[in-house]
Amino acid sequence: MPTKPTDPAFLDVAQLEAGTIYRLLSGAVAPRPIAWVSTVDAEGNANLAPFSFFNVVSVDPPVLAFAPLLDDRAAPKDTVRNLEIIRECVVHVGSEDLIEALNATSATLPPDADEFTHAGLGKAPLGELKPPRIAEAPIAFGCRVRDVLNFGDRPRSGRLVLAEVVVIHADPAIWDGRHVSREALRPVGRLAGADYVRTTDIFSLERPV
Repeated sequence: MPTKPTDPAFLDVAQLEAGTIYRLLSGAVAPRPIAWVSTVDAEGNANLAPFSFFNVVSVDPPVLAFAPLLDDRAAPKDTVRNLEIIRECVVHVGSEDLIEALNATSATLPPDADEFTHAGLGKAPLGELKPPRIAEAPIAFGCRVRDVLNFGDRPRSGRLVLAEVVVIHADPAIWDGRHVSREALRPVGRLAGADYVRTTDIFSLERPV
């Protein structure tokens, strides 16, 4: 039977404020992997920011997707502005070893500020891409932007970035050519509010044939 509007569990999205929808989505769609994305502007100034609306969306070709939201004033993130000019980025996976630095790069800084310096991180090149990778990060995906989808111009509207992986840095300590060592990578997931989750409580299920 269809859900009745009088049901207390029934929510009409059109009647909800964006902040309420954000809290519900970020709390329910969890844990989420964290994309730690470096870009550069036209002058070559580097930017680094984390995004937890992130995942793999294709393998052949390899494409990652992450979605920066417009801020409370409906202004785009520096990451999006940079990608409009230099359509390249490096996507790192948020890990426990670097979580304090990752959190530091979520601060609101001036556009010309260097989040690498702010967080005490080193820079290293990745192929011929203009954005640097995080020198301390064990895995990094160098990407070129395929497309950016625009979902509106209101506060918290998303910009879905589809980034095709063209080069990869994979430390042999975490990648043996066949498997990624979860114990070495120690990825973290994002929950709601200030909460994160470790990947230490694991269980397995055999996929049915």
